[in-house]
Amino acid sequence: MDADWIRADWPAAAHIVAGTTLRDRHDFAFPAPPRWLKQVHGSRVVHLDVDEPGKAAPEADASVAASPGAICAVCTADCLPILLVGEDGRAIGAAHAGWRGLAAGIAENTVASMASKPERLLAWLGPAISQPNFEVGAEVREAFIAHDPAAEAAFEMNPRGRWQADLYLLARQRLAAAGVSRVFGGGLCTYADAERFYSYRRNRDTGRLVSFVYRAR
Repeated sequence: MDADWIRADWPAAAHIVAGTTLRDRHDFAFPAPPRWLKQVHGSRVVHLDVDEPGKAAPEADASVAASPGAICAVCTADCLPILLVGEDGRAIGAAHAGWRGLAAGIAENTVASMASKPERLLAWLGPAISQPNFEVGAEVREAFIAHDPAAEAAFEMNPRGRWQADLYLLARQRLAAAGVSRVFGGGLCTYADAERFYSYRRNRDTGRLVSFVYRAR
């Protein structure tokens, strides 16, 4: 781990730079300004190769690119960042995946938008809220099970009769269904690790982590 960010632990091509910044570390040296998104917990994906940088931040929850200078980035504080790269290091993508976005299909849409076949993609799951700290209502569980009964494995009932949801498992299931089998990362809890991560559930007046992927020149 570097001083101000966590490097994605995946076997991506050597020229790929990817990971997540830590809390209170806002000075990461990007080679150019990332194309920021207006994230709305939806399923829209922006293609940075054709997007117009001069316009306002597009309303979307993922971006993909294949051009050398593009930087795909998303901001999170408990939601799950999903980074994607083609095995040849050309196609890149980043998705903001809270439970609403996952249920709406943001993982599948991002995979489908990549300039690489799903079986040639690598995925990295960045820091997010873990199952022991992510309580949801029955409607969340029902939304996922209605799409795929196997999602039942990602929910455990707690003593209050509500559900503890496993975002990491839900994302892995969605990625697998989209054809992505090589998935890395997971296991870093934003809620439990206050020293390194922001968490909206722990403190609603909080900052955001930046997860990013780009091709080094």
